[in-house]
Amino acid sequence: MSRLRIDFAAPGLRRTMYRTHPGTWALAVLALAAAAGAGGVAWTLYHQQRAYETQLAGVTRRASAAAAAPAKVSAQPIPEGQAAAVNAVVLQLNLPWRDLHDAVAQATPPTIALLALEPDARKRALRITAEARDADGMIGYIEELKKQELFASVALMHHETNEADPNRPLRFQLEAQWVAR
Repeated sequence: MSRLRIDFAAPGLRRTMYRTHPGTWALAVLALAAAAGAGGVAWTLYHQQRAYETQLAGVTRRASAAAAAPAKVSAQPIPEGQAAAVNAVVLQLNLPWRDLHDAVAQATPPTIALLALEPDARKRALRITAEARDADGMIGYIEELKKQELFASVALMHHETNEADPNRPLRFQLEAQWVAR
């Protein structure tokens, strides 16, 4: 037979504590320790957040003060050589490449072989090296380039027959001045 518990005493704290299983007490102690640890971590994080907010407020104040104050620009003159070099680079970067390419492509027939396009930004000139089968093809190409609105003038600079090639093409150089837009 199993043990029978008969207890007619009124319920109370002392009696409840006496009857509570030891595993329950261990679990309660662990829960209290975990709660205390979480509270400690929360307290530490709260203070870190306050420190970061204070630091951020100081940085924001300094940044707004720096933005409000005008930047000090040194009044050193730029050397003439450096200014000329910068201006040359800017001219080279501002070449109307697309317009030049389109104008040359539109004027170039299939009988002309383009070998080189060399722009000179300071003179607004484009030096074109090409080959044609004969003199008539070369002159026709020059006339087509003169019809292009982008070019103010087109002039033949040099021509020669390539004797090393069995087809003996006519190699020529011309210079086209373009109009600023």
